[in-house]
Amino acid sequence: MLTSDSQRKTSVLVIGSGGREHALAWKSLQSKLIDRVYVAPGNGGTQEYNVSIPATDLAKLRVFAFEKRCLSVVGPEAPLAAGIVDEFQNGGLEIFGPTSEQAKLESSKA
Repeated sequence: MLTSDSQRKTSVLVIGSGGREHALAWKSLQSKLIDRVYVAPGNGGTQEYNVSIPATDLAKLRVFAFEKRCLSVVGPEAPLAAGIVDEFQNGGLEIFGPTSEQAKLESSKA
């Protein structure tokens, strides 16, 4: 995120607990634009950044992202299919991932 006269650092909330989320957190930490990374719920490799909120607890994740002013990135399909992106966007929060309608392509077994 850039402002007109200077760079503004941001915090990132990576949602999930697998290797994908570990890689997202690791790479985010290398950015000069990011000052803080949180991983919910995280894993052993992200231990120092973990937040004990399940990836499926959309309400608690939304409150956390709002309080910490995070850009959120979702890894697993379960919260995507449950509508986490829709919920965050409806609350005015920045989040990267498909809406629940778009996530049907990934989560549908048909």
